[in-house]
Amino acid sequence: MYAMIIDEYGEPEVFHKAELEPDIMGPLDVQIKIYATSVNPVDWKVRQGRLAPRLPSRFPAVLGWDAAGVVEKVGSKVTQFNVGDAVFSRPATHRPGTYAELVVVAEGLVAFKPSNLTYLEAASIPLAGLTAWEALVEIGKVQARQRVLVHGGAGGVGSYAVQLAKAFGAEVIATASAARQDYVMHLGADRVIDYHTESFSATVYNVDLVLDTIGGSVQDQSYTVLKRGGTLVSIAKPPDAEIAQAYGVFAHWFFLEPDGKKLEALGYLFEQGKMRPAVGHVFSLEDIAAAHRLSQEGHPEGKIGIVVDPGYAMTR
Repeated sequence: MYAMIIDEYGEPEVFHKAELEPDIMGPLDVQIKIYATSVNPVDWKVRQGRLAPRLPSRFPAVLGWDAAGVVEKVGSKVTQFNVGDAVFSRPATHRPGTYAELVVVAEGLVAFKPSNLTYLEAASIPLAGLTAWEALVEIGKVQARQRVLVHGGAGGVGSYAVQLAKAFGAEVIATASAARQDYVMHLGADRVIDYHTESFSATVYNVDLVLDTIGGSVQDQSYTVLKRGGTLVSIAKPPDAEIAQAYGVFAHWFFLEPDGKKLEALGYLFEQGKMRPAVGHVFSLEDIAAAHRLSQEGHPEGKIGIVVDPGYAMTR
């Protein structure tokens, strides 16, 4: 199969094209022919070697943790999927990734693609969407009429978190740059705070749930806007338990574990029209280095989509 691989940690220039054999299939695995994938910040952090202690790479390494395509092969004990099914997935991090024509994924990490989305749109969802789901639904227990603050509302995770909180009936406040304000409002935010000119901690209060995608001083100030008994969930850095206790709030950090059933539930919200894909930029797989530069050096709006098969990526 054709793949864009790295043979060492480094800058985007380490990517190059190669022919590889797909990962070995087990009885509970499915092999997916990938039509589209996407880029997440974790991708370039792995490429740089910054996450090597937790996510060591075996070279040559195929990165990428989003996939949308069709099932090409099924293991002998697979019961949920058949050859030809349209699916999407957030594969396991310890196996070869999705910057390739094929990926082998455990059946339990796969879900049927929302029928109203293109493969490119569906590929933007798994990692970022599941991160938002885990933070808001599983950990934060988001409910109708709660006040939710989403930091980085224009980013990949933030774009889906804003929509997810609204789908559950919450009031949503988000932080973003002035240039991204209209975009985040269009996603459903009730209020957008320009973090360049306004301090959220001076104007926001009585919040039930905060999603911290930034860390640093943003996380530190977030404690002050939460009501007692509120919840802070961070994907940026582990919160300080003593500070959380002093403010009388709950604080959590997590590293996403993929789950096909949760992805199925998330996909249902897209089929219902309660959420929509957030693809802001599109590159071909051969241009994956440029896509990494955009993710690493800029603050892209929404997700960065990657076309693997141009003949099918834009189809449903």
